[in-house]
Amino acid sequence: MSLKINELCVNCDVCEPACPNRAISMGPAIYVIDPARCTECVGHFDEPQCVVVCPVECIEPDPDLPESQETLLQKLRRLQREHPELYVPEAAP
Repeated sequence: MSLKINELCVNCDVCEPACPNRAISMGPAIYVIDPARCTECVGHFDEPQCVVVCPVECIEPDPDLPESQETLLQKLRRLQREHPELYVPEAAP
Protein backbone atom coordinates (compact mmCIF):
# COMPACT_ATOMS: atom_id res chain seq x y z
CA MET A 1 0.00 0.00 0.00
CA SER A 2 1.05 3.55 -0.42
CA LEU A 3 2.48 5.36 2.55
CA LYS A 4 1.22 8.57 4.11
CA ILE A 5 2.69 11.20 6.39
CA ASN A 6 0.65 11.98 9.47
CA GLU A 7 0.26 15.14 11.56
CA LEU A 8 3.34 14.31 13.67
CA CYS A 9 5.51 15.55 10.77
CA VAL A 10 7.90 18.31 11.85
CA ASN A 11 8.96 19.30 8.31
CA CYS A 12 12.55 18.24 8.91
CA ASP A 13 13.18 17.82 5.15
CA VAL A 14 14.92 14.42 5.35
CA CYS A 15 12.26 12.26 3.68
CA GLU A 16 11.92 14.15 0.40
CA PRO A 17 15.45 13.53 -0.93
CA ALA A 18 15.37 9.91 0.32
CA CYS A 19 12.51 8.97 -2.03
CA PRO A 20 13.78 7.35 -5.25
CA ASN A 21 10.44 8.00 -6.99
CA ARG A 22 10.12 11.66 -6.04
CA ALA A 23 6.78 10.86 -4.43
CA ILE A 24 7.28 13.22 -1.47
CA SER A 25 6.69 16.95 -1.64
CA MET A 26 5.78 19.79 0.66
CA GLY A 27 2.04 20.13 1.17
CA PRO A 28 0.15 23.08 2.64
CA ALA A 29 1.31 22.34 6.19
CA ILE A 30 3.39 19.14 6.17
CA TYR A 31 5.05 16.87 3.65
CA VAL A 32 2.75 14.64 1.59
CA ILE A 33 3.26 11.44 -0.38
CA ASP A 34 1.80 11.08 -3.88
CA PRO A 35 0.21 7.61 -3.91
CA ALA A 36 0.57 7.44 -7.70
CA ARG A 37 4.37 7.55 -7.27
CA CYS A 38 4.89 5.74 -3.95
CA THR A 39 6.12 2.17 -4.38
CA GLU A 40 7.32 1.79 -0.77
CA CYS A 41 10.77 1.60 -2.41
CA VAL A 42 9.93 -1.81 -3.89
CA GLY A 43 12.45 -2.42 -6.64
CA HIS A 44 14.94 -0.04 -5.03
CA PHE A 45 15.43 -0.98 -1.37
CA ASP A 46 14.31 -3.60 1.14
CA GLU A 47 12.35 -1.03 3.14
CA PRO A 48 10.87 2.41 2.49
CA GLN A 49 13.69 4.93 2.78
CA CYS A 50 11.42 7.70 4.03
CA VAL A 51 10.50 5.51 6.99
CA VAL A 52 14.17 4.70 7.61
CA VAL A 53 15.24 8.35 7.76
CA CYS A 54 12.19 9.85 9.53
CA PRO A 55 13.24 10.98 13.01
CA VAL A 56 9.69 11.26 14.38
CA GLU A 57 8.15 8.10 12.89
CA CYS A 58 5.32 9.94 11.18
CA ILE A 59 5.17 7.83 8.01
CA GLU A 60 2.76 4.94 7.99
CA PRO A 61 0.89 2.68 5.57
CA ASP A 62 -2.23 4.25 4.12
CA PRO A 63 -5.04 1.76 4.87
CA ASP A 64 -7.19 3.40 2.18
CA LEU A 65 -4.70 2.38 -0.53
CA PRO A 66 -3.83 -1.33 -0.16
CA GLU A 67 -1.40 -2.60 -2.81
CA SER A 68 0.32 -5.94 -3.25
CA GLN A 69 4.03 -6.37 -3.89
CA GLU A 70 3.24 -7.10 -7.54
CA THR A 71 1.11 -3.95 -7.84
CA LEU A 72 3.95 -1.88 -6.41
CA LEU A 73 6.39 -3.42 -8.94
CA GLN A 74 3.96 -2.66 -11.77
CA LYS A 75 3.73 0.93 -10.57
CA LEU A 76 7.54 1.16 -10.53
CA ARG A 77 7.72 -0.17 -14.10
CA ARG A 78 5.13 2.40 -15.20
CA LEU A 79 7.10 5.20 -13.55
CA GLN A 80 10.27 3.97 -15.25
CA ARG A 81 8.56 4.12 -18.64
CA GLU A 82 7.01 7.54 -18.00
CA HIS A 83 10.11 9.10 -16.41
CA PRO A 84 13.19 7.34 -17.82
CA GLU A 85 15.37 10.27 -16.77
CA LEU A 86 14.81 9.33 -13.11
CA TYR A 87 15.83 5.69 -13.33
CA VAL A 88 18.88 3.67 -14.21
CA PRO A 89 17.54 0.70 -16.25
CA GLU A 90 20.12 -1.77 -14.91
CA ALA A 91 18.94 -1.14 -11.34
CA ALA A 92 15.32 -1.99 -12.11
CA PRO A 93 13.89 -5.42 -11.34
